[in-house]
Amino acid sequence: MRSKRNFDFVKSSRRFLTVSAAILLIGLLALGFFGLNYGIDFSSGTSVDISTSKSVDDDKIKTFLDEQKLGDYTLTTAENRDSVRFKQALNEQQERDFKAAFLSQIDADASFEINIVDVDIAREQQTNAIIGLAVASLGIVLYISIRFEWRFALAAVASLLYDALFVICLFSIFRLEVNLPFILAVLTIIGYSINDTVVIFDRIRENLRFAKIKTHADLEKLVNDSIWQTMARSINTVITVLLAAGCLFVFGSESIKLFSLAMIFGLASGAYSSIFIASQLWLYFKKRQPIKKLTVKAPSTP
Repeated sequence: MRSKRNFDFVKSSRRFLTVSAAILLIGLLALGFFGLNYGIDFSSGTSVDISTSKSVDDDKIKTFLDEQKLGDYTLTTAENRDSVRFKQALNEQQERDFKAAFLSQIDADASFEINIVDVDIAREQQTNAIIGLAVASLGIVLYISIRFEWRFALAAVASLLYDALFVICLFSIFRLEVNLPFILAVLTIIGYSINDTVVIFDRIRENLRFAKIKTHADLEKLVNDSIWQTMARSINTVITVLLAAGCLFVFGSESIKLFSLAMIFGLASGAYSSIFIASQLWLYFKKRQPIKKLTVKAPSTP
């Protein structure tokens, strides 16, 4: 089980954990100062997706929107498709007037997809999103605790929290819109990250069953070797999934670009945290256990 690699993850763990903590602290400060840029899924407003039969100049669209005097808005344009997000919820009369004006002034053959979210629905969706994330995290804690042990569970949860907060903080810093697809991306990231973490944990547990641990140095070597033994699998998996997410971001429609971007951030963070946070935290917790108990065989895989 001797590693032929020179890089020692365990000896470098303190440096990486310090950098991770610093990045997370900066992100949390930015999150506290800037907050999140909620889309209409989590704040009241109106989303108008317009499909035009011809190419329309962006400046012409902006001039038209300014003339409507419907309040603050953001405009995202693509070929023959424009997405407008109004910060206020339009009433039925405003919606009819907007459609009629666009058809008469811009494109008589345009089609519209309008979604309106009021304050109560926005708050309900915020609550449901938080509950969903909490239930998913609790389920992961129970699964890891049953399949492995509580030390693995604590380390895994800390790693997952880092991944989720990392993506959330990046979206806060760059003022990217947070909507329902973003929540789906975070849940997907959590699932991917725990899968990557379980692979390393499973190898650590398997090696622990047959290793003769007499000192903390033996335990450190076991963790380092376990990481290297799963490295090829981790690299191949993350590259494959990142390529898929990157293609979705580059070639996908405007509606899934932020989802894809969140996935890219989270997948990279998940691969990093599995190695430099989850496994190192488990090692820290395990070192608190008396040496004579470290040689006890872990339970076999169910």
